[in-house]
Amino acid sequence: MKLGTHKIYKSIATISLVAMLFSCTNNSDKVAALFITKNLPVGVAKDMHHVYKDSGRVTSKLITPLLHDFSNRKEHPYNEFPIGLVLISFNNGGKDSITIKGDYGLTYAKTLISELKGNVVILNHTDNSRLETEQLFWDQNTDYMYSEKKFKLTSPDNVIYGVGFESKKDLSKFSAKQTSGQIDLKEN
Repeated sequence: MKLGTHKIYKSIATISLVAMLFSCTNNSDKVAALFITKNLPVGVAKDMHHVYKDSGRVTSKLITPLLHDFSNRKEHPYNEFPIGLVLISFNNGGKDSITIKGDYGLTYAKTLISELKGNVVILNHTDNSRLETEQLFWDQNTDYMYSEKKFKLTSPDNVIYGVGFESKKDLSKFSAKQTSGQIDLKEN
């Protein structure tokens, strides 16, 4: 009698399992809604090296250990770089002209505004200048950067400290607030 009862339980378990498998559907709208409500990214990339090109010419390279893609957000789609990023811009016949580094980053897809936080460094390889700050906003449409945090700008001739600045991505057209430091001025 025990053998028959065991077979019945085994049959019930098998039928239940088959019923559960056939009841599952793959509805992409429901899956997308789940990701939105659970605040999960639609994509994750690890050890990413992305090359940007214009007319077949490499213009920049993005390197990051981790990227979270939140392009599923209808209002404000964005990408998050939770453990840092490095962006290298190539100009001047293929030489590295600008390198931007940060410990954390956000890039908003609709506005093309990026925010970098933590040990932000911009290196201009052409004129050997270096900017260090804790937070930076970058408008990719205009290649304009700004911050209201403390900064240190080092060039071969000067070291400038301050709080708050605006500049082009290559650190040209630099406008600083609350500055101090040693500045050597040259007359033309």
